[in-house]
Amino acid sequence: MSVLIIATLTLTACSSWRDSRVNPSNWFGSSRSVSAETTSDPNAADALVPKQGDGRGLFSRRDVEDTSIPIGQIDELRIDSTPTGAIIYAAGTAVRQGAYNARLVSVESDENQKNGILEFVFRVTYPSSETPQGSERTRMVSDAVNISSQELEGIRLVRVVGQQNALESRRR
Repeated sequence: MSVLIIATLTLTACSSWRDSRVNPSNWFGSSRSVSAETTSDPNAADALVPKQGDGRGLFSRRDVEDTSIPIGQIDELRIDSTPTGAIIYAAGTAVRQGAYNARLVSVESDENQKNGILEFVFRVTYPSSETPQGSERTRMVSDAVNISSQELEGIRLVRVVGQQNALESRRR
């Protein structure tokens, strides 16, 4: 018992632990101000996005080839207004089961811009292995895109295109 009391008194008298390098709270010093590295244009939209290298690094990947194709049939086109613009929702039926990576891809053309048309192609990717056709319900796929008010200025018609058909919605 006496050894325990003597050890406790000895350790409490040691204030050198606080300043020691063994103390984990001393491993890093206090913070200090340093000048920050600035990009060429701090107001650029991609100022926080890291710059892409030449793609030859240890963990770099090759660009993947786009194997998507337009969906078989467009079944529904709905445009829901939001305070900041609109959400364009499209649903369609794929040719066979297993369609994935559904997305509405914007079609940019001068003719569409002149006529006030916003056109999308509804694209999906199918597995490389054969899959059954299945029932129509098992082949349903949907996607939505958020469009800002600025992008909607001058747009009178929204069109979504598939393999067999296209659906359009006109502005009232």
